[in-house]
Amino acid sequence: MKDYKKFLVWQKAHQLTLEIYRVTKNFPKEEVYGLTSQMKRAASSIPMNIAEGCGRNTDKDFARFLVISFGSANELEYQVILSTDLGYLNQEQSTTLLTKLEEVKKMLNGLIKKINNLNAEG
Repeated sequence: MKDYKKFLVWQKAHQLTLEIYRVTKNFPKEEVYGLTSQMKRAASSIPMNIAEGCGRNTDKDFARFLVISFGSANELEYQVILSTDLGYLNQEQSTTLLTKLEEVKKMLNGLIKKINNLNAEG
């Protein structure tokens, strides 16, 4: 079992989640059970699945949870784009969030490949 807090990708995903919580505070009240809630769930799902995967016994299980995190990151990416197009996020907020998301996705992808390569060798 691994300590998820030591993974840089978890740390960055956690910071991204905090940022999503901050920016969605300014969304229209009618979105509280819609887009706001969906974005918070997608964002928090990224570090949550990393943490859950670290608690599993095998690297194969860990990799599976990282793939789920990657899917949540893609979901959040679209939600940021939609929020921008709806005028809930300004261009600067959008660019910042998408840049951070891209970094998390690249890190997840690299970790998934590393684990899968280890499993292929072993």
